[in-house]
Amino acid sequence: MRTPRRIAVVAHQKKTLGGGLDELRRRLTDAGIDDLAWYEVPKSKKAPKAVLAALKDKPDRLLVWGGDGMVQRSIDVVARSGKKVPVGIIPAGTGNLLATNLGIPADLEESVEIALHGDDRAIDLGKLDGEYFGVMAGIGFDGAMINDADRNLKDRLGKLAYVWAGLRHVNGEPATATIKIDGTKWFQDEASCVLIGNVSKITGGIKAFDDAKPDDGWLDVGVATAQGAMQWARALGTMAVGRSDSSPFVRTTRARRIDVHLESKMEYELDGGARTKTKSFSAKVAPGAVKICVPRQPSAVS
Repeated sequence: MRTPRRIAVVAHQKKTLGGGLDELRRRLTDAGIDDLAWYEVPKSKKAPKAVLAALKDKPDRLLVWGGDGMVQRSIDVVARSGKKVPVGIIPAGTGNLLATNLGIPADLEESVEIALHGDDRAIDLGKLDGEYFGVMAGIGFDGAMINDADRNLKDRLGKLAYVWAGLRHVNGEPATATIKIDGTKWFQDEASCVLIGNVSKITGGIKAFDDAKPDDGWLDVGVATAQGAMQWARALGTMAVGRSDSSPFVRTTRARRIDVHLESKMEYELDGGARTKTKSFSAKVAPGAVKICVPRQPSAVS
């Protein structure tokens, strides 16, 4: 496969993988890239401006170096732009959930090879109140946990930061939630967590949505009613060894539009990035909204 000639890199300066950004630059140079635009940002919130600048150069590929927050903010800009430039993910973050679900390893050499020579796969995105996400949106227990696992804690503890933060919120007060699925009321009761997913696996490799696929034209919806450490242990244990929807504390479905209303404000998150508290939000699927470079599939033999 021909190597793309014009590459734009948008990188989170504080994330690392392999030999770091110096090795990334060297690998791109060794691959024969002769037109390289390079943007570094100190935090993921600064990524959108850099991505906009990168897209003006009409690159053959946009490479995003960082974790899920960096990837989410980058593909949000790409989706809004309407430009179908393929995005190569270099997973240098803590969770790397979108990369993991798409089969992109946390290995610098392999991820660069995929970014340059992989298949361009159109995937769906979720869109929550105007912002696109690739993995999932969560509110309640999930949103509080993400908000508590701040960047400094994640830098020190890695994935354990989420475990530590989660333990602090298992006894949190549930909120009464009313959820409409494609315009029809589906759930009205106390919920400790509401998840809207575009992919299957979440933190720790647990399958929150067993049948979710990032290109099926649907978003999966899950509501957890578990309260306290014992019930959460049972719910997560069931997810780890069986189907999540077999837990008595989990209810799932799928939809193209989800409307959620809460009696009290709660934190929510998009792809592991904390957002402000809210009492209501709407999410819908955006089919084939962005192209991601994924491992090449073997050609079918006729």
